[in-house]
Amino acid sequence: MNKKNYRGYQSYQYLESGVDFKNFELVQETTLFPEYIVPITEDQEARVQNILAENIVISLHEHTFKAPVNLNEFLEFRRWGRDFTGYEGLSRSGLDCVFDNLMNGTAMITSRGGWKWDDILYDLGMRLSDIAHQDMVIMGLTTDDIRRAKQNGQIAFVASIEGASMIENELDRLDILYGFGVRCMGIAYSEGNALGMGLKEKSGGLTEFGKQAVRRMNKLGMAIDVSHSNDQTSLDTIEVSDKPIFITHAGARALWNTNRLKPDDVIKACAAKGGVIAIEAAPHTTITQNHPKHNIESFMEHFEYCVQLVGIDHVSFGPDTLFGDHVAIHKALSEALSLSASKGNMPYEKVEYVEGLENPGDCFPNIVRWLVKHGYSDQDIAKVIGGNTMRVLEEVWCDPKKQGHGPNHK
Repeated sequence: MNKKNYRGYQSYQYLESGVDFKNFELVQETTLFPEYIVPITEDQEARVQNILAENIVISLHEHTFKAPVNLNEFLEFRRWGRDFTGYEGLSRSGLDCVFDNLMNGTAMITSRGGWKWDDILYDLGMRLSDIAHQDMVIMGLTTDDIRRAKQNGQIAFVASIEGASMIENELDRLDILYGFGVRCMGIAYSEGNALGMGLKEKSGGLTEFGKQAVRRMNKLGMAIDVSHSNDQTSLDTIEVSDKPIFITHAGARALWNTNRLKPDDVIKACAAKGGVIAIEAAPHTTITQNHPKHNIESFMEHFEYCVQLVGIDHVSFGPDTLFGDHVAIHKALSEALSLSASKGNMPYEKVEYVEGLENPGDCFPNIVRWLVKHGYSDQDIAKVIGGNTMRVLEEVWCDPKKQGHGPNHK
């Protein structure tokens, strides 16, 4: 396995629980449901472990916090603004880099609506303060940080935000977020904003201000995500951006007709610009007619469809998991997360959990097992578990070593 240098740190252990902050009982980082391991032979398992050890492994979308056991306390828990990172779970995940999207949609320190500027900074700063007190997880600001994390048995944490509502009409807020370490930003969450339309909106695309924001993100070296944007906003963003973009957590609408998944033309446009679509595993998303019960088989059917559509160089994984009862959290937060808009009208078999893809600690070993079992080469597996993402980041992110050589440099 891709071993990590985890020394037992627990979030905010430098403070006194119950004195410095309210104590909530949090879930364990082991699986809450019957563990599922993709069945393979001993020789195949040895190959899986070698692939994880030898290649950079990146999840393009997760929420690596630990949820409270009592979900009736969830909104009160969020009002404290403290996400408790599942360090122990991450230590067995096989990941070298995780794009962590915090809990910005439920950052409700000052507003029940979420997505406010002060709340986002509070959410981000608190999380980074905790990360600064341990040494297994490091900030992922450059591709060199990701490589260094791999070499040193660490995990690069890429601070990401799913929608840009909080910048309002202030372009410079993108610079400020970049300064705070944010390296990936979505255009819109489910609701539209000043930049463009979310998946709730049936019409409309990227606004003129949105075009300015895309260009600013290009200049800053901030990756752009359109996972929750509607189709036209996604297409407009891809066209306006002079760099490849990400669809960090979605799937193919051709296999399951909901707004939460992307139609072929958006996936093709993303790939044509050099971008990557990463397959989503949050409960009741990447279902198919062949596999109406959401599990790793339906998830991988979306993967294979996208590979056939745009090629192995443009597909990866962003499972979008967390440590806790994901289905129950969705029920508790259905309004805040606009889940009704994302499900559409397709009937589906409800599950308690997504078998094989329950939390950030379990996903990638099972994904690699599935790929090995189904005959993918080591080279192609390396691409989809991290190589494709690294290629895009090399083009999109700012490389400090290459700065200072422009026309104004003396």
